[in-house]
Amino acid sequence: MDDNDAAAPPTKLATSIQITALDGIVNVNSLFTLAVFIGLAWNPTDPSTQPLNFDPNCLPTAKIAQDLVSFHVYSFSSFLFSSLIALALKQAIRIARSSNHYPRTLHIRDLTFDLAVVNKSALRVGYLVSAAGSVSGCICLMMALINVVQFKLGALGCGSLHVYGAVVPLVILVPSALLIYVCFVLYAFTR
Repeated sequence: MDDNDAAAPPTKLATSIQITALDGIVNVNSLFTLAVFIGLAWNPTDPSTQPLNFDPNCLPTAKIAQDLVSFHVYSFSSFLFSSLIALALKQAIRIARSSNHYPRTLHIRDLTFDLAVVNKSALRVGYLVSAAGSVSGCICLMMALINVVQFKLGALGCGSLHVYGAVVPLVILVPSALLIYVCFVLYAFTR
C-alpha cells in the first residue's frame, strides 16, 4: 500500500440520488397511509352501505369484518414503519453531508453533486428494511381490499363473477408489481 492510498478519504457517495429515492418511498407510503386511514374510517357493518340484492348466504361474516380492520392496521403500521426508516436514512445522509471533514460538493462540468461519507452497508440495509415495510404494507392493503370487495359485492365463496372480476386482477397485478419492485430493490442492494 503506498502513501496515496493511506491518505485517501473514504469512498463518497453522490447522495442526491439516494435522497430522491428516499423521498419517493416516503411520498408513496404517505399516499397509501392516507388511503388506509380513510379505509379505517369506513364502518363495514353499517346497514346503509350494504347492497340490497345480496343472497343471505353471501353476506360477509364477522371474521371478514375483523380481518378488514386488522389488515388496515397492519398496512398502516407497515407504511409508517417504512416511512420512518426512510426519513431516518435521509437524516443520516444529511448529517454525514454536513460534516466538515471532507469536501461536500463535487463539480463536474456544469453539474454539482452533494457528497457525503456514508456507511454503504448501513445504507443498503436501511433501504432493504424500508422496502420490506412497503412490500408488507402493500400486501396487507391488498388483503384489506379483498375484504372490502366481499363487503360490497358478496363473500368469495358464493362464486359471484363480480367478486372474482374485482379480486382476480387485484391478486395478479399487485403481486406482479411487488415482484418487479423487489427485483429492483435487490438489484440496487447489490450495487
